[in-house]
Amino acid sequence: MTIHPLLTSPARWGTLPLRNRMFMPPMSTHTAHPDGTVSERGHDFIVERARGGAGLIFTESLLTQTTYDSYTGYAALISQDKHIEPLARLVDAVHETGTPIAASLTPGFGRVGAAAPDGGAPYSPSDNTVADNPDMQCRVLTTEQVEDIIEKFAQAVERAMRAGFDAIDIHAHAGHLTDQFLAAAWNRRNDQYGGSVVGRARFATELIKRTRSIVGNEVPISMRLAVRHQFPGGRSESEARELAMILQDAGLNVLIVDAGASESLDWAFPPSSMGTGVFLPDAVVVKPPVTIPVAVTGNLTPDIAERALRERIIDFAGFGRPLIADPQLPAKVAQGLSDRVRPCLRCNLCIDRVFGGQPVECTVNPLVHRAGAGGGVGARAVASGGASPDGSAAGGIDDMHEPRRVAVLGAGVHGLETVRTLARRGHDVVLYPTQAGLGGAPIEGLSDDLRVEVKRLVMWWEKELARLGVRVVEGSAVANACVTGNEVRRQAEELTINLTRELGVDEVIVVNDVVVGAAGVGAGAAGTGAVGTAAAGTAGAEEANRLAVEAIAQAIRAGYEAGQAL
Repeated sequence: MTIHPLLTSPARWGTLPLRNRMFMPPMSTHTAHPDGTVSERGHDFIVERARGGAGLIFTESLLTQTTYDSYTGYAALISQDKHIEPLARLVDAVHETGTPIAASLTPGFGRVGAAAPDGGAPYSPSDNTVADNPDMQCRVLTTEQVEDIIEKFAQAVERAMRAGFDAIDIHAHAGHLTDQFLAAAWNRRNDQYGGSVVGRARFATELIKRTRSIVGNEVPISMRLAVRHQFPGGRSESEARELAMILQDAGLNVLIVDAGASESLDWAFPPSSMGTGVFLPDAVVVKPPVTIPVAVTGNLTPDIAERALRERIIDFAGFGRPLIADPQLPAKVAQGLSDRVRPCLRCNLCIDRVFGGQPVECTVNPLVHRAGAGGGVGARAVASGGASPDGSAAGGIDDMHEPRRVAVLGAGVHGLETVRTLARRGHDVVLYPTQAGLGGAPIEGLSDDLRVEVKRLVMWWEKELARLGVRVVEGSAVANACVTGNEVRRQAEELTINLTRELGVDEVIVVNDVVVGAAGVGAGAAGTGAVGTAAAGTAGAEEANRLAVEAIAQAIRAGYEAGQAL
């Protein structure tokens, strides 16, 4: 029985019935093909999360034109008819899971985007500085160009309807083109798309009205609004309230609340150091004056979302990065198994990868790294149907040849994931921690807030191993053979043959208990290999923290691969 009755209760996203109030917001995966069409990896990523029980799934942002914005792979495309068919296949696959799907359409990026297709400076509502190059000024969109962007957006809406989407989302994420029109900080125009709050909102309201004229009254329209930009001169709360009412009056069905901008990226993508429920104060600002539902994202947990629903601060809860970490989060919550949700560290490795022009990855979910995998039950389970709340139907877990008795020596993050993977595959596993205990030795360079998150992750592993029937033998002297550097490899080679006999098992895996060392130099398990991180003293705290996160991700990935190899 669920302990989150409101979060798991049916609701309506506008006119669209949802099985619960949990949704996956738009998240870039940087997985599209060079021509902008959805790839197998991007397809599987979304379908996997639909199978996990979310009430509503959003695509990543789909760029509606490439006249004024260059295609860089950050977003997929819906600017040509050739993009419809792969999107239609995606819609069909999501619908097979019983989940509706919304197309998140972006009219452009403006000052936060790359150079324009002609190689010149990006276009923006006014002569703003380019976000990542303050020495460069944006070109100002003419009135005719603004109208052309709106027309191209409308054409993209028609394509989305032909693909079969259930809802349309107008991408206005903090500081992107739509938000640039809305904000006085970036909109100093003197035509109908500037001036007063109503004038600055005209671009957004025309997008809403054109969309409504195409989709009719039965297809809901949503849009994000950054209530607080969190930089000097950014949006005020009073103006956010006014804008919310203007957007509602234009025909918006659901308002999605967030905060931040390129000048305040931590607010746009809040890390663990900012705590939980980061955007709930923004929902409090805009909820009272509007009658349409308000949705929120931003470091939510099921418990916090349930409380916010009970207090009527929000109507829907978005889980973005948590669904990268555990696609089965909604299903687990619905079945009263929220303690089995794999924790998201909020370390932002996923964000860093995409911003760096690489496909999305996850520190704690090694399956996201796999090309062609959705990061959960995997393509094979999608085809065969069904997944349990722990994602054990396929779940990226390969069939084993025969069950074996396996001893794993070392219980750092590498060893814990090795044991979990082996046990999920049906092996009889015994874990021998070193004297450092579960979780292994402290990880150098990791910030205090992330240390807390890693402890939560270790507690999750501990519960998972107990559920899977793994025996944990504490205080074994033999486990302290797990040491760092080349010594672990030498001792592993000498010990494994004797240990199989001594421990009464078929296989012994000796795993490095420590995530440490020079950047790029790994000390790992016998025959597998985990990696280390730079010591905090060799770099700034932020860089040391980043390298520590990279090390954890690679160690967990190595643990998963070690568990799959047997």
